[in-house]
Amino acid sequence: QGRIRGDLPTVVRKFSPMAAAQPPTVLSGAVPQVAVPVAARSVRLSAAPVSTIPQALGGGAKAFATPTAAGLAMGVALMSRRAARAQCKRGGLKAAAVEATETKTKEEDDRPVFPFSAIVGQGEMKLALILNVIDPKIGGVMIMGDRGTGKTTTIRALVDLLPEIECVAEDPYNSSPTEFEVMSDEVRARLAKKEELKVTGKKVPMVDLPLGATEDRVCGTIDIEKALTQGKKAFEPGLLAKANRGILYVDEVNLLDDHLVDVLLDSAAGGWNTVEREGISIRHPAKFILVGSGNPEEGELRPQLLDRFGMHAMIRTERDPELRVQIVESCQNYADSPKDFRTQYEGNNKELADQIIAAMNRLKDVTVPSELKLKISEVCSELNVDGLRGDIVTNRAARAYAAFDGRTTVTEEDIKKVITLCLRHRLRKDVLDSMDGGDKVSKVFETVFDD
Repeated sequence: QGRIRGDLPTVVRKFSPMAAAQPPTVLSGAVPQVAVPVAARSVRLSAAPVSTIPQALGGGAKAFATPTAAGLAMGVALMSRRAARAQCKRGGLKAAAVEATETKTKEEDDRPVFPFSAIVGQGEMKLALILNVIDPKIGGVMIMGDRGTGKTTTIRALVDLLPEIECVAEDPYNSSPTEFEVMSDEVRARLAKKEELKVTGKKVPMVDLPLGATEDRVCGTIDIEKALTQGKKAFEPGLLAKANRGILYVDEVNLLDDHLVDVLLDSAAGGWNTVEREGISIRHPAKFILVGSGNPEEGELRPQLLDRFGMHAMIRTERDPELRVQIVESCQNYADSPKDFRTQYEGNNKELADQIIAAMNRLKDVTVPSELKLKISEVCSELNVDGLRGDIVTNRAARAYAAFDGRTTVTEEDIKKVITLCLRHRLRKDVLDSMDGGDKVSKVFETVFDD
């Protein structure tokens, strides 16, 4: 019950499971101290009553004195072993959880996708998506239509057609090793130093933007983990970085916050995302095809935002009973055996994929005659389209359609195929006008081109 006095020997030892079997080292000193790690913390005893030591150690020792120092060491070592075993067990569970998550993610990435060539109808939507893949500078596509018409299925199926892209290994921005405009500043600096870049192949990224996403998650923000553990300011890339050189899909875009839609459209138009926050100033490539879908019954986008989408496709439910039966049977066959169903359409998918790749290579050689450019601008003027985006997008879409058809010169028929998709969402709203925007564009087109 007495206190340890300064003139008594002091046992100073760091106990560990590996060294517990060795006898304690006895040193003489003025201030007696024992450092005992228990679980994740150290219990430090300094000139404490002997009766309080067992409670501090969790009952691992009955008394503290020189003859029993070895017993104290063994008791503490036993507790350390138990703590170490518990920590190893927790670490093992954590590793197993991480491995299971990675396996699940890989399985999700490897899930079979509904074949693009097996989609029945919806020609307007499929054409708009294909033209945007051939020429991403068209500016994306807004798909509005009834629920349950296969909007999301079609977009996912399109990605499955596209070939792998070459990316710099371990680069979070999917930087190209050869194309300067889709290369991050870090990769450019490495090229300037003539470093050898390790290249890997990746599938074209398809990023889903959920409605509940925050601006930090979309644009990127400071890496909290590195800030706390290393004391460094580091940038954590967001969804825009992940979508570089790919497709960014926003379902129910008409329900997304307007400021997020502004961010997406600005990045899609400029091809770069600039982040200025928490002392971080960084920019990275964000060149992607923006695809939005929505149901007009749930609300419309503001005209200023609609105008930023290159094309606008209207999707309607099929009314032909035979086509509806065909769609139902295709969905049932795919659900029963996805791999067998995909095998049936491998030839058609490959043929379409080769056609898209050939069109992408041919696009730079396609020209639009001057008289057709003049008529396109005349149509836009007659429709009172604000700005020049309508003229620019129509010319680009017509070139992409001609390239997809295997030609290098745009014709009047090419323009007719795409002009409704490019202009219907740019018309001014008139509550007294009962004519559909697409019908109005077609009517003015016929008038101008027949003259």
